[in-house]
Amino acid sequence: MNIRRIGSAAAAVTLALGLAACGSSDDGGEGQLKIGIKFDQPGLGLKEGNAYKGFDVDVATYIAEKLGTPADEIEWVQAPSAQRETLLETGQVDMIVATYSITDSRKEKVGFAGPYFIAGQDLLVRQDDDSITGPESLDGKRLCSVTGSTSAQNVKKEVPGVNLQEFGTYSECVSALVSNAVDALTTDDTILAGYASQDQYQGKLKVVGAPFSEELYGVGIQKGDVAKCEQINEAIREMISDGSWETAVQDNLGAAGFTPGAGNPPNPGPCA
Repeated sequence: MNIRRIGSAAAAVTLALGLAACGSSDDGGEGQLKIGIKFDQPGLGLKEGNAYKGFDVDVATYIAEKLGTPADEIEWVQAPSAQRETLLETGQVDMIVATYSITDSRKEKVGFAGPYFIAGQDLLVRQDDDSITGPESLDGKRLCSVTGSTSAQNVKKEVPGVNLQEFGTYSECVSALVSNAVDALTTDDTILAGYASQDQYQGKLKVVGAPFSEELYGVGIQKGDVAKCEQINEAIREMISDGSWETAVQDNLGAAGFTPGAGNPPNPGPCA
């Protein structure tokens, strides 16, 4: 009798645990999106404690809500540039919104919705420096960029006389610019505006505003998911039409006096 009672009790516990496990799976997993962003780009994708902020974060949040996932149910995943394709191909994220330029080589591996922003390579200089108006005025100037970046090499090709100085991070370049150790910093205008918009740099730095390349920021998704691409494109159009896109630009990049370049806000392209 005791053996039968013990067996019955064990069975009941097992059943209860099984039902609890099923219940937690059903309650927690539905509708949640895993979205890849940058954790270290001021103004675009920045993690501070348990909070995430930036233009890319605002775009991703708007899209997620249109797809049925409220902001508090988004799972944010760090998406370093070199790992973005892998994160999508292996299903570790559902989408990536992280200054992710749409290129033919990337489209061989992943899909893209958008673009949601057209960026361009530009220059960041000190607020009181009017001598640098574009790449053509960099001859003899000290230009900073991140080691191995295509941005720095592009300028080096255009202006052989530039004194290129490469640092490990953009933050180091910004510090060097403020302290007069370099004369300019180059990368995407959005990234430059994000740094210049930080509280400690407001009024000290400015984006030149003469972009000399074109980067179409897209939302990375798994290759071939046309339905999701179309849903995201519709969300981007709504974000632009209802004013939320412009608000997000001003909230995150406006403190630098940044004005989006030609073609903004963009019209998302066809899904394939």
